[in-house]
Amino acid sequence: MSDDVVVACPYCGEHFGTLLDTGAASDETWEDCAVCCRPILLRWQVAADGSLETLEALTDSDV
Repeated sequence: MSDDVVVACPYCGEHFGTLLDTGAASDETWEDCAVCCRPILLRWQVAADGSLETLEALTDSDV
């Protein structure tokens, strides 16, 4: 299962769309911002009904 989401870059503040694999209860992946190209850690949790519960966009200094 996957979800299209809009992410706000924690560096430049611009929004961009991406696809998350929401097949597991929680996961994380690194993705470069589509605008400023800096690395972002996307970390998410999926609710019991399969919907996206939380999504964090973190800088490399946040982790």
